[in-house]
Amino acid sequence: MRIDIPDFDIRKTAESGQCFRIRPLGQDSAYSIVAGGRYLEVRPLGGEAFDLSCTPREWEAFWRAYFDMDTDYAGVLRRIDPDDAFLCAAARYGRGIRILRQDAFETTVCFIISQRKNIKAIEKSVDALCERFGEPLPAPHGGLRAFPAPERLACLTEADLADCSLGYRDKYVLSAARAFTDGGLSHRRLAAMGFEKAREALLSINGVGVKVANCILLFALHDVDAFPVDVWIARVLEREYGGAFPLGRYEGCAGIVQQYMFYYARGEKYARAAGEGAARKEKL
Repeated sequence: MRIDIPDFDIRKTAESGQCFRIRPLGQDSAYSIVAGGRYLEVRPLGGEAFDLSCTPREWEAFWRAYFDMDTDYAGVLRRIDPDDAFLCAAARYGRGIRILRQDAFETTVCFIISQRKNIKAIEKSVDALCERFGEPLPAPHGGLRAFPAPERLACLTEADLADCSLGYRDKYVLSAARAFTDGGLSHRRLAAMGFEKAREALLSINGVGVKVANCILLFALHDVDAFPVDVWIARVLEREYGGAFPLGRYEGCAGIVQQYMFYYARGEKYARAAGEGAARKEKL
């Protein structure tokens, strides 16, 4: 089906570090997505137009919410302080990133895995989990599997996960799986708790710290006031804001703004600017 999606760039979204099962297909700038036990191909047609490999009914049933179609991203961009040169540059650079509405269990496991790993290494571990323990998916390229259900992982041992390159994180993945089975957590229950109680529940999972909890709140539960701080954001906060970002100004969209900052901070343009700025300071 053909559809217009405003303020959406599939490549930037795929590279924004929020989801680990969006992959380039190597043709027509197309990408594949595996989410919610479903498979989708997205082909940009120019401007806001995209070709999606789903029916209108499938779009309304799942993908419309997944792509966060009810959030006004143009409105978020208008809220950015015009005197904040860094954030204006980051928003221009990152425009098109959308906060995907992902499954809470999958997001929890993925961001437990993400600790001290780069994106390629995370994807490799996530793929290994899916290949070994996920259910097969109908897809034109074959061999794809859904993310494993918590019940499937909860009955495993650390030895069962040995080939997934999880390292010390294997016990934390099992802890998360058991929290979503025996512990009674679920996406629906977490979403109904509200921000503070959901964060408290997530922090009770062995292996989930403040940064990972905020990632789950933002990328799965769509609490857009969550503001994850990793090493990239910490560097930006120190360099650009003296360690204190004006979160109050961006109430209701802080997490979206954070994604622009994160994506820009990892880009070559900002890295060059930061290096040039440091060199100028040294000369002074």
